[in-house]
Amino acid sequence: MFIEPTSIDGLYTIDPDRHVDDRGYFARAWCVNEFSENGLTAGFVQSSISYNAKAGTLRGMHFQTEPYGETKLIRCERGAIHDVILDVRPGSDTYLQWEAFRLDPLDGRQLYVAPGLAHGFQTLADDTVVSYQIDTFYEPDHATGVRWDDPAFGIEWPDAAERIMSDKDRSWPDFEP
Repeated sequence: MFIEPTSIDGLYTIDPDRHVDDRGYFARAWCVNEFSENGLTAGFVQSSISYNAKAGTLRGMHFQTEPYGETKLIRCERGAIHDVILDVRPGSDTYLQWEAFRLDPLDGRQLYVAPGLAHGFQTLADDTVVSYQIDTFYEPDHATGVRWDDPAFGIEWPDAAERIMSDKDRSWPDFEP
């Protein structure tokens, strides 16, 4: 696998090293040795799946506050997503900066997301499935988020004929740094 840092500290792309033949390809999606050698957390304790029936579904921007900050390994298993990571760590060199990636099962790219980075995505296809490996158990009292369209961030989202969201995600208050 190819592990590459992005412009946001703690955010990495992980691309498969494919072994291709006439059947398709085979590749490792995760390896404790390769993660450890690159200084990445390898102790995932929870796996979650997000099924999204319709294109235009937007989930996010979510994170857990300390001391329950989460490291996530995110992969699109079916369909396609526009995935956004936002740095909400005060004092970080990339504070309030964001990056976006297209994830789909054909290229197999994954995102490694460090604690303190908010995560959200918009589906680009019907019947999209996103999987997460997480290194910390869910703590409802520490689960929070920021609004997807808050002008403080200027996140660019794809157009959608219909944007399907939870009331909670649609109504996070304005961000106050």
